[in-house]
Amino acid sequence: MKCITKTITLCTTKPVEIIDITAEVVTALSNSGLDCGTVTVISQHTTAFVNINEKEERLLEDMETWLKRLVPKDGNYLHNLDPLDGRHNAHSHLLGLFMNSSETIPFSGGKLLLGTWQSLFFVELDGAREKRSVLLQISGI
Repeated sequence: MKCITKTITLCTTKPVEIIDITAEVVTALSNSGLDCGTVTVISQHTTAFVNINEKEERLLEDMETWLKRLVPKDGNYLHNLDPLDGRHNAHSHLLGLFMNSSETIPFSGGKLLLGTWQSLFFVELDGAREKRSVLLQISGI
C-alpha cells in the first residue's frame, strides 16, 4: 500500500461560497499513479467544510441561501463578544455543526467512484479568505 498527501490551496471571495474541487481531486489522484483505494479529503479549518452533492447552478444558489437563513450572521452569539481572531464568525462555527470536515471516496481503475450527479465541494462559511487549505490523503495500490 502507498499513501500520498497533497494540499489544495483555495482563495474564497464571498462570505458563503461553495466551490467545486472535484477536478483538483481527480488530478491529484491521476498524478498518484494508484489504481485502487481511497481518497480522504479534509478541510483544515473550523469554518469551512467539504461536502458531496450535486453541481447544479440554481441548487448551489439555494444551498447558499439556506445556509445564510439557517444561522444568521447577525445573531446574538457569545463567541462574537470576544473573538480570538477579531472575526465575528460564530454563525460559521455553528453552521459547521451540520457539515462534514472530511469525506472519504473510494477509487478503482484510477477513477473516483462518485455517483452520476455527485461532485465534491469546499464550503466556505467565513469568507472572503485569501488562503484556505484542503488536505488530500490518497491511499491504495
